[in-house]
Amino acid sequence: MNPLNPKKLNLTKWTAVKPVAKQKHFLVSKVIQPELPNAPIEFVEIESVFSKATQIIPWRELQNDEVWRQGWV
Repeated sequence: MNPLNPKKLNLTKWTAVKPVAKQKHFLVSKVIQPELPNAPIEFVEIESVFSKATQIIPWRELQNDEVWRQGWV
């Protein structure tokens, strides 16, 4: 997988490898900006396409191929 740039994750599509409650497809709905301007980005908000539920996760979790696949598979 190509290295991810957290600044370019907004509106990217992701598929959960192990769906829970029919929630499999997600969009990164927001990149959470840190309080300090020079601090690195650590979190993103993902939104389920099915239920519209949102959750905040560390963006680096998206690099784990055992949990996430890029795109809608």
